[in-house]
Amino acid sequence: MTSTTDTTAAGQLAGLSATTLLRFATAGSVDDGKSTLVGRLLHDSKSVLTDQLEAVEHASRSRGSEGTDLALLTDGLRAEREQGITIDVAYRYFATPRRRFILADTPGHVQYTRNMVTGASTADLAVVLVDARNGVIEQTRRHAAVAALLRVPHVVLAVNKMDLVEYAEAVFAKIAEEFTAYAGELGVPEITAIPISALTGDNVVEPSSNMDWYGGPTVLEHLETVPVSHDLTSCHARLPVQYVIRPQTAEHPDYRGYAGQIAAGTFRVGESVTVLPSGRTSKIAGIDLLGEPVDVAWTPQSVTVLLEDDVDVSRGDLLVPSSDTPPTSQDLAATVCHVADQPLTVGQRVLLKHTTRTVKAIVKQIPSRLTLDDLSQHPNPGQLVANDIGRVVVRTAEPLAIDAYADSRRTGSFLLIDPADGTTLAAGMAGEAFAKAADADPVAADDEGWDF
Repeated sequence: MTSTTDTTAAGQLAGLSATTLLRFATAGSVDDGKSTLVGRLLHDSKSVLTDQLEAVEHASRSRGSEGTDLALLTDGLRAEREQGITIDVAYRYFATPRRRFILADTPGHVQYTRNMVTGASTADLAVVLVDARNGVIEQTRRHAAVAALLRVPHVVLAVNKMDLVEYAEAVFAKIAEEFTAYAGELGVPEITAIPISALTGDNVVEPSSNMDWYGGPTVLEHLETVPVSHDLTSCHARLPVQYVIRPQTAEHPDYRGYAGQIAAGTFRVGESVTVLPSGRTSKIAGIDLLGEPVDVAWTPQSVTVLLEDDVDVSRGDLLVPSSDTPPTSQDLAATVCHVADQPLTVGQRVLLKHTTRTVKAIVKQIPSRLTLDDLSQHPNPGQLVANDIGRVVVRTAEPLAIDAYADSRRTGSFLLIDPADGTTLAAGMAGEAFAKAADADPVAADDEGWDF
């Protein structure tokens, strides 16, 4: 017999699954027109305030531009405006009657590839721009690789500056075929190619009369209609404990709750749960949401969970359903994007941050570095430098419960941090991703002082 509460909760879950929010990121090489495309999207979708547009028009005249330089809507840093490039990740929020958007405009320079990792890490879709005159180049491959590595489910290939190649269908078709083949090798699940001119607005918001041979959607139409699935009920349920709540007041003398944001899935009162990494089990006695008891809670809600048994739970522990527990291990094989200026080397002592847990670790091995030209693996490079993508094997001081990134982007990701100054060294994705782990023996490291 289904209760009214269960029916209501199921309806709420279904409503959340059909979300109207799309997170997307733009990427491309320098001067491919990313910022102009974003500016055109904002301008033509009537998402620019009058004072913003006036400021951009004034800045355009100050720079000697004949018309309004829409790229200035997103290039906010002084260095960006002076050089006409994007350096930082620029986040923009806008909406149309059909959908709300969170946009991350990421840089094009090779040395800022790490910024794309930041922008695309939570994206449902990535727009990769290509200059129609140049076609697919190394940086295009790099951005496709990052999108595939981060498991971005939808990729749009925007072939820009079609006005400079006389809107030739053959040029577009060749680029689309090459990119689709490359991204397909990486395992990108869905690729949509659209010919555009961000400067003139062709196929950005309105269909282009200059490319009547193209019968697909405009960029905005695709963004408004692409299916975004957030099936909250099918995810592996995970709750990283952030804080233990013990008020010890006259009203709540014995209250002990475990607070945190649900990273994935759904939890219900009465469900059997396991505390990791200890492996202790109990049942959920209650769930508090915004100070009120509820029978069911789901990601991304922040809740406090009460257990039937008095088990030892602290910050950094992970609550999971007893029927769906991830393996715990001190050995982690993963793909990482190196984001720091200093290299990551074999034998290096680091901190590994996974959800709310931070532990000491040692880089035991760097089996390979990815060569983006042909997707080959350069074996045993010894180190990774800024913007490198490679495989690492890490040994942690304490067992961790990490899902494969292919199964969960939230609980399959982690950071490697410099213990000396707190600098983020690398963003990691547990499991295989699209790379194949090299069959090499672990490399011995100097473990003195970090004996685990």
